[in-house]
Amino acid sequence: MTRTIGILIFDDAEELDFVGPWEVFTMSNEMFALQGKERPDNVILISPDGNTITCAKGMRIEADYSMENAPKLDVILMPGGNGTRALEKDKTFLTNLKKLAKPCEWVTSVCTGSLVLAAAGLTEGKRITTHWAFVEELRQRPYKKGEVLSNARYVRDGNLVTAAGVSAGIDMALWLNGQLHGPDHARFTQKGMEYDPAPPYAAFT
Repeated sequence: MTRTIGILIFDDAEELDFVGPWEVFTMSNEMFALQGKERPDNVILISPDGNTITCAKGMRIEADYSMENAPKLDVILMPGGNGTRALEKDKTFLTNLKKLAKPCEWVTSVCTGSLVLAAAGLTEGKRITTHWAFVEELRQRPYKKGEVLSNARYVRDGNLVTAAGVSAGIDMALWLNGQLHGPDHARFTQKGMEYDPAPPYAAFT
């Protein structure tokens, strides 16, 4: 089964929020190819108008599609970053987001991308999470949503999966890869990425 995985990008998006999952989904394809199999996932980048965007740390990324001409998606990923504040109030973006998400098998976010999903009405009654620094902010938003969880790398509720900040998107994408292609292939993908975190400094609590 061929799936189309659409990753949204926008000005002031946090780079690793979407580059991390991009690496997981595309490495998954490469690990299939390494075994002589077809690459099953079409991974695309979608910006609001189809134009090149400039990320939070200055990386410039070219989109494959605009939200208006993007193909039907099976998986959608909404990253976070400072740019999400404007998108929460952008009615055109939110309308297009709902349209793209409607047929999806999985709707996902990383970091403050969950604020945009909530603004679009895609988190009603669901348990969700976000970057630790924005948990309280999300709780205070007037959007219809369920419980906002803290201290969670990612949270799955039905077909909605929201990840905490930045690198947590890699963990979420690997878990999702296991749902799409089985845990054994997800482990093989993880091995291909040499993703075995061993940070030299303990994070603060």
